[in-house]
Amino acid sequence: MNSRLNRVGWLLAGLAVLSLTLAGCATPMSANVYSSNSAMQMQTVRYGTIQSLRGVEIAGNNNDVPVGALGGAVIGGLLGSGVGGGLGRSLATAGGAIAGGIAGNAIQDNVSRQNGVEIVVRLDDGRTVSVVQPVGAELFRVGQRVQLMTAPNGTTRVTGA
Repeated sequence: MNSRLNRVGWLLAGLAVLSLTLAGCATPMSANVYSSNSAMQMQTVRYGTIQSLRGVEIAGNNNDVPVGALGGAVIGGLLGSGVGGGLGRSLATAGGAIAGGIAGNAIQDNVSRQNGVEIVVRLDDGRTVSVVQPVGAELFRVGQRVQLMTAPNGTTRVTGA
């Protein structure tokens, strides 16, 4: 009984560490936040007028380190290793690792999702473009003059003019 309580304690500690790790991975992004790679980079600026706005959801970045999947697999494997003995224990460990990895990945995906806005802008040169960016402190309205700043890597953000 004491070893079972010890396992539960380790499980709860692992879940706490996983939760804190995932929370730390959620970087607040907006049009007002620049990555360190974007600082001191020349950007091309174009001006235009907002034609339409639409709320969207931005999915998590698939290039992120799979902390959720890895953490979930470890915790699931630990849980599974406490079941049965022999071949049953091995199967439970493998099954727990797989299920934990799937659950951890789903948690990470939900944590990294963010609200965004699709901004359709008619540029002063007559072209119409669309930019999707995370919702930030700046609120936009149809008819507003804005500037579109495009970095050398092609990333574009919209800010008030």
